[in-house]
Amino acid sequence: MESQIKNIHQQLVSKEITCTALVQERLDLLKQNTYNSVNALLDTMALELAAKVDAKIANGETIGLLEGIPFGIKDVYMVQGTYTTASSDLLKNYKSPYTATAIQKLLDAGAIPLVKENCDSFGHGSSSENTIFGAVKNAINPELVAGGSSGGSAVNVAKDYTVFSIGGDTGGSIRQPAGYNHIYGLKPTYGRVSRFGLMAYASSTDCVGPLAKSIEDIRIVMNVMSGKDPKDQTSIASNEISEEAIAHSTVKTIGYFKNFIESDAIDAQVKADFLAAIEKIKAKGIVVKELDFFKSDILVSTYYTLAMAETASNLSRLDGTNYGNRIESENLIDTYAVTRSENFSEETKRRIVGGNQVLSQGFSDAIYLKGLALRDQISENFRKDFEEVDIILSPVTPGTPPKIGDSLKDPLAMYLSDAYTVGFSLGQLPTMTAPQGTSTGLQITAAKNNDELVMQFANFLKDTL
Repeated sequence: MESQIKNIHQQLVSKEITCTALVQERLDLLKQNTYNSVNALLDTMALELAAKVDAKIANGETIGLLEGIPFGIKDVYMVQGTYTTASSDLLKNYKSPYTATAIQKLLDAGAIPLVKENCDSFGHGSSSENTIFGAVKNAINPELVAGGSSGGSAVNVAKDYTVFSIGGDTGGSIRQPAGYNHIYGLKPTYGRVSRFGLMAYASSTDCVGPLAKSIEDIRIVMNVMSGKDPKDQTSIASNEISEEAIAHSTVKTIGYFKNFIESDAIDAQVKADFLAAIEKIKAKGIVVKELDFFKSDILVSTYYTLAMAETASNLSRLDGTNYGNRIESENLIDTYAVTRSENFSEETKRRIVGGNQVLSQGFSDAIYLKGLALRDQISENFRKDFEEVDIILSPVTPGTPPKIGDSLKDPLAMYLSDAYTVGFSLGQLPTMTAPQGTSTGLQITAAKNNDELVMQFANFLKDTL
């Protein structure tokens, strides 16, 4: 698909449409939607901003490429004066006192926020069912889950309610729902986009990234959001990625992890489709290598050990004193306990309890430090792989999206649906879902800070598969 951003920009400039009419049309679609993808509409703000864009055009002023482009925001980002609920009971009445850096950059570029989008509460989940706003329904088949945790963001893009949406990816939360809903989703190199104003889940792997229907739209949005931010010490400087730089692939060699494909857990059709895609890539003259990697169950256990530990630490501040829906009890300790017990979901409580166990005296050396050592080994494994290949390709998920309700009955199965995404998160690598190759897409990964190559190869796949 061609860039929707460029198409709409041209329509606005040529006065074929007005920005107010465009925004109102998308707001109406969001109001009528039956996919549970909306937590709150930002209609007043959106229409005021749209009127300003129309006034500039009427006055003959030049508008930027993103000016007037409607977008959605996962409900874990601060936007000053709006509710930021994280789809949770605890924060259902919380209003943001400031705006996240990534979102502010988009606002400064003139993009128009339409909606706070439904997601798994605090990003805890892989199906977007763990939410007080109702399970998000898959855009392709509403009986299936949308994927998590950025399910609402993926569905809004897939259904054309938003031109692009900003999700958050910790262990696959952009890539998995992008795959389940047949769109593009990018987890950039860790630190390329500031995390300031993103509600923290697991700080060492949390990433800000876009979902869209075209690679070009992903590129445009990423260029605006990227860059060093004094408010986030883990953020890094990065170069702008040009359209010309990703137009033609320079990739000579790709690799795939044979233990992913030979696993008993992979769906037979996903495996067959992946191997067929590999053959088409070989036919284009690209060398394909099989690579060794950690078993997927080790990746999942390492990721969840560290993610739960960071969750327990990050969410310890949410006790009803400074943040959240406070429930009074007989004394302060009981107030903390009741507030957290009554307001956190079962999945969030499961992760907090698991994280506190990992960090508790007597367990931290045996479990947490071992997890950190494994993360270092995983990063070293990737470093060696990228001495041999330019790109690593894999299915996004071992299987297809489950029916709504099934993931809630079996949390372990839900964790294992992340088996192919969490390793790249631990490596802090740039990884993109491309909606080709298998029923849930293909995952393209390059070495750290090589986001440009990921987009370049995604363009190659678009023309090849």
